[in-house]
Amino acid sequence: MEVSRPMLSSEDRVQLDQFVRDFNIGLNPARQPQQSLGKDDFLKILITQLSYQDPTSPMEDKEFIAQMAQFSTLEQMTAMAGDFSKLTSMLMGSEASSSLGKNVEIVEGDRVTQGLVQAVTRGEIPQVLVNGSFYKWEDVSKVFAE
Repeated sequence: MEVSRPMLSSEDRVQLDQFVRDFNIGLNPARQPQQSLGKDDFLKILITQLSYQDPTSPMEDKEFIAQMAQFSTLEQMTAMAGDFSKLTSMLMGSEASSSLGKNVEIVEGDRVTQGLVQAVTRGEIPQVLVNGSFYKWEDVSKVFAE
């Protein structure tokens, strides 16, 4: 005996998908979906693969070495990306500091502000104090010679 199932309309399907997504996020609000795999994910996949391999036909040495090389490369690339971020922050901070005492032009959307840089904050996002307000260094479009 065949049981017939009701078909969902496209609107009902969208609502159901949204409900499931919201429910899953409610279970663990700190966890956000990711679009890419990281080194921890790669290691979990490798461990799972090793755990469930067929003992009569284990993974070839060459395959295992290749996967470990990929993992090592991924780890090194992740470390390099972090180092490049730190270097970028340091360069931006140095560049912002060199503008101290100079006139700058700051563009924020349609608003343009000009003035003397009175102070500079350091950190991941350097800021400059111009005309009594702090602006992100990345919003400075011009630095004028004295």
